[in-house]
Amino acid sequence: MAVGKEILTRIRSVQNTQKITKAMQMVSTSKMRKTQERMRQARPYADKIRLVMSHLAQTHSSHNVPLLRSTNNSKRVGFIVITTDKGLCGGLNANILKAFFSKVQECNQQGLDAEVVCLGSKGLAACNRVGLNVIASAVGLGDTPRVATLLGPLTEIFQRYAEGKLDAIYLVYSGFINTMRQEPRLETLLPIGQNVLDQVSESKEYGWEYVYEPSPQQVLEFLVRRYLESVVYQALSENMAAEQAARMVAMKAATDNASNAIKELRLVYNKSRQAAITTELSEIVAGAAAV
Repeated sequence: MAVGKEILTRIRSVQNTQKITKAMQMVSTSKMRKTQERMRQARPYADKIRLVMSHLAQTHSSHNVPLLRSTNNSKRVGFIVITTDKGLCGGLNANILKAFFSKVQECNQQGLDAEVVCLGSKGLAACNRVGLNVIASAVGLGDTPRVATLLGPLTEIFQRYAEGKLDAIYLVYSGFINTMRQEPRLETLLPIGQNVLDQVSESKEYGWEYVYEPSPQQVLEFLVRRYLESVVYQALSENMAAEQAARMVAMKAATDNASNAIKELRLVYNKSRQAAITTELSEIVAGAAAV
């Protein structure tokens, strides 16, 4: 049995850890409300532009827009992987990376090479560990995502698709279901097609050709780029809301486990102290009897 002084040191150490996890839980709870509100504010614009793109996807003329063309001969695919910059959020990043690596393995079996854009330091570190080709990254995104921070990495991978160097681009992130549930999602970002039609049921009731001013190519190039940026921004907002919810739950579990550990250590300490007292009393009684 451990010495009483050592047990007291362990108790104080666990108590200090409990204070940290409790503080992180409270901070995550506060941030979670803000990230959820930001996520809800981003959804109306993203849903509306998805609806417009679903209408455009039903038209038969692409008007020679590079991002609307499909390529099938480059033998390369691109991934936009959204993870967190910090840990201590349960299995959130592990689930995202599991879905991502599973898709990469599937592409490799089909003879397709992967090029990756990482948004978040955890995904970047994981891709570097396994030796994937990371063409661009953005880390240190903070609590408030900004489109300006994403433009550089997104431009790089979209330009590669427009030049025919990529056959498809996939978006991997964690979707926010509720406070207790977050699930990894893998969506086909490019080429724009049936996946857009499936997401917006209203679009199946309509189908028309648009009149463009000043020209179809200028309007569509601008619209498609805004569509792609809005989808990635919404995914990033959802991932941040999922991060704060997962961290809040993880820190609450850690705080509860610390409380249980303190109770067990106090019980061991009390038993150890009682055993020491009993031993001392026995020695005193034995000494008195010997005299």
